[in-house]
Amino acid sequence: MAVQRGIDKWKLKKWFAVRAPKEFNDASVGEMPANDEKAIVGRNIVVSLDMLTHNPSHAYTNVTLKVTGVSGEAAQTRLVKMEILSSYIRSFVRRYRSVSSAVVPVTTKDGTAIVVKLIAVTRARTAHTKIVGMRKEMIDFTRGYFMENEIGPVIGSVIEGKFQDALSSKLRHITDLNKIEVRKLEIGG
Repeated sequence: MAVQRGIDKWKLKKWFAVRAPKEFNDASVGEMPANDEKAIVGRNIVVSLDMLTHNPSHAYTNVTLKVTGVSGEAAQTRLVKMEILSSYIRSFVRRYRSVSSAVVPVTTKDGTAIVVKLIAVTRARTAHTKIVGMRKEMIDFTRGYFMENEIGPVIGSVIEGKFQDALSSKLRHITDLNKIEVRKLEIGG
């Protein structure tokens, strides 16, 4: 009796070029295989931010892009999440320092829901009351900043570090800070 062989499913797949959003100049981020265009919509791809910005200082940040549509052989994406690697966070959270973190759900001026996760590290150990005060001011400043701006400029200011610098100058009166970072940015529908 002869062995019946099926058709190799990989040979039937087409490869689609995945493009970054317009904020990143439609840069090519890779390719995805799929049987047809409908199968690729909704998939996520994770890339390093330095691949999109060509800035080596962004190598510790991962960006998750979601495919929103396909035109021909190119797949368009939108930004879903930015996240700093935990190994980078461990590099500045050390002994004899205090850490204050905050999770801030906020809506931007154009109605986009975002969850911002912040971390602030002091230069030396700090009293608990100061850490609580820092957290409260981080939440208030972040809500105000994100509500006054649209999604594009907000993402740009977080990537460039302008938001972190403004937040740092706002908190400096409480205690000396070593580092303030946006640990994670989750962008809703």
